[in-house]
Amino acid sequence: MPVTEAAILETLRAVQDPDLHRDIVSLGFVKDIEIAGDIVRFKIELTTPACPVKDLLQEQAHDLVAAMDGVASVEVEMTAQVRQRNPEPQDLIPGVRQCIAIASGKGGVGKSTVTVNLAIALAQQGAKVGILDADVYGPSIPLMMGLTEERPLTRNSKIMPIERFGVATMSLGNLLEDGQAVLWRGPMVAATVKQLLEDVMWGDLDYLLVDLPPGTGDAPMSLAQLVPLAGVVIVATPHNVAANIAGKSAQLFRRLNAPVLGVVENMATMVCEGCGSEQRVFAGMPGATLAEILDTAFLGSVPLDPMVSEAADRGVPSIIAHPERTQAEAFRRIAGQLAAQTSILAEAATRDLVGEPA
Repeated sequence: MPVTEAAILETLRAVQDPDLHRDIVSLGFVKDIEIAGDIVRFKIELTTPACPVKDLLQEQAHDLVAAMDGVASVEVEMTAQVRQRNPEPQDLIPGVRQCIAIASGKGGVGKSTVTVNLAIALAQQGAKVGILDADVYGPSIPLMMGLTEERPLTRNSKIMPIERFGVATMSLGNLLEDGQAVLWRGPMVAATVKQLLEDVMWGDLDYLLVDLPPGTGDAPMSLAQLVPLAGVVIVATPHNVAANIAGKSAQLFRRLNAPVLGVVENMATMVCEGCGSEQRVFAGMPGATLAEILDTAFLGSVPLDPMVSEAADRGVPSIIAHPERTQAEAFRRIAGQLAAQTSILAEAATRDLVGEPA
């Protein structure tokens, strides 16, 4: 008896997305089924190209259909379409599907380093990614991305972001003269954040990562009020002071109706180059504990590695300069977890919109 599309779909209901807790048929992931005799082809369209279980889903779908009677060969193509955030009538970044803020309670925790390396990790998975450096007082993204000598071009009265390492980047540091200090009060900071969103031609992006200044000042509040955020990532080191202030940052965003996607712990451990053993560097609150207190996901931990700062100082992010090291693998893993969290929230929002049961 020849295989049918209905039979294939019924078989694929056994494939569950472990993050969204539903089968891939109910989620609408299965597309373009083709049956040519005993050969079956179809696509699985995920909600992010950085899905951490992409290979597992592909393998499960392939094996289940291949085991069906009348099927001799199966071809499964994996694609992705990031869910569009709910745009507002006066959307400043209409082509951006997910806008994610990277925040910290205090300075010195490596927030910009995390932003840069997560952006590149997402881009390496096939996502279209941008970085907005909203740290107007101390923009460091140009240095870390090797863009200190670059000045953006304009087109049709719009500023064109600067492309580097597959990521579209814009920073106030690329618009100021070298060494020029910013002496602005709150309203000017808010206006600048709005301009960097509105006047830059971001185009079609899956993710725009916004590197915020530390703390709970004007820039974080302005961002949350100007665009519908997919969520916020809190970066912290294992210090009780850092954890305490990070908690206040999370509370701020929640009061502004911006969900907290998770916690990234930075510089928690150090790997001995000689023996390979791993030791915790600081004795403060671990990132997993902070995430539990904040009732959010623990996205992962990045080890302390001298190569990270060395690479950043010469304008090459460590995930590019040292892709084989433990820190690079950590960034890739955290990028997958971040993408998964945005997908979970987007799926929940879609269900609420259409009235589906959770």
